[in-house]
Amino acid sequence: MLYAIIGEDVPNSLERRLAVRAGHLARLHRLQEEGRLLLAGPFPAIDSADPGPAGFSGSLIVAEFASLDEAQAWAAADPYATDGVFGQVTVQPFRKTLP
Repeated sequence: MLYAIIGEDVPNSLERRLAVRAGHLARLHRLQEEGRLLLAGPFPAIDSADPGPAGFSGSLIVAEFASLDEAQAWAAADPYATDGVFGQVTVQPFRKTLP
């Protein structure tokens, strides 16, 4: 089943985000290679594709996992969660309708 993982950044997270980004992306690439990643990306903190020093307010990942517990465990082990980029992470089932 698909699950939406929504991470909300702590204030002033950009420096931490950049420091652990490679590990975060490596995990996403593994999901992609396994054919389990539907989409992933950050929420710019301002109305701009490149928010510069304003940074990001969080991230969204939609991926396939065997269960909610597995999705929650994956999210909890992500560098953005373990290294203090995310202050809160929500994981919930997701049903793709379109396209």
